[in-house]
Amino acid sequence: MIIPPYLKRGDVVAITCPAGFMPLQKIQACVQTLQSWGLEVWIGKTVGSHSDNYFSGTDEERRDELQALLDTSEVNAILCGRGGYGVSRIMDQLDFKNFKKHPKWVIGFSDITVLHSHLHQLVGAASLHAPMAAAFQDTTAKDDIASLKQALFGKKMKYSMKQSTAVHYGEGEGILVGGNLALLAHQCGTKRQLKTKGKILFIEDVGEYLYNIDRMMLQLKQSGVLSELAGLIVGGFTDCKDTERPFGKTVDEILLEHIGTCDFPIVMHAPVSHAVPNLAFKCGIPHKLKISSRIISLEEISQ
Repeated sequence: MIIPPYLKRGDVVAITCPAGFMPLQKIQACVQTLQSWGLEVWIGKTVGSHSDNYFSGTDEERRDELQALLDTSEVNAILCGRGGYGVSRIMDQLDFKNFKKHPKWVIGFSDITVLHSHLHQLVGAASLHAPMAAAFQDTTAKDDIASLKQALFGKKMKYSMKQSTAVHYGEGEGILVGGNLALLAHQCGTKRQLKTKGKILFIEDVGEYLYNIDRMMLQLKQSGVLSELAGLIVGGFTDCKDTERPFGKTVDEILLEHIGTCDFPIVMHAPVSHAVPNLAFKCGIPHKLKISSRIISLEEISQ
């Protein structure tokens, strides 16, 4: 696994929008915070682009900007401005040969799950599932932003999940992988489908209909993604919707129906989501998940 160099003062973070549109003014708090950390900030042309549709520029514009940032040795980390939708449209056109020579941290969540999966499964590189540029203007996300700083500057991460709910006790060690449920399901049957045997998987989602969560969990189960895990971390499932004729189960009940009988450690309501909290998780790095009646913790371990 390629572990990009951790950051130090004077390093460069580039902000780009490889998916949905983001207004330029929404990154100002992010830029100021990164600069206060002693980092130099580059702002891509896709941020606040003049696109008249959903995306932050044409496929070619988003692809070319991301490709240039992946290639250059002058950038030490790539922070995605926002997710939404769009990475899948450009993913197969990206080349990672130069990235392997100049690896850097790719940061984001939501639609950026596609990029994390590609980096893990096809490039063999670690990345950061973490808050994006918009989160820096949210005063309730201070702990999330602090965790991103710690991860970027090389602190070994340890999370004590006091508010989480144990589903199955035990301990498991494995490489941490995962992200947004919809995108993980979207990648089933593709070359980016995560091979999860012996790994710790985390999932979260937002704004989905309850029946769709059931369908996506079935897809993960039937494609083997939920088999032989070292552990499972279920984060927030926020702003979920029901149909006019009720589905008949809550989000938790749907999830438990699919994971309740698994024999590996499982925790729900973990601090990873589209809302607060959304702590930085190092994808591709070995972790230990420990779940007991006294403690629920996730800890980065040495390779």
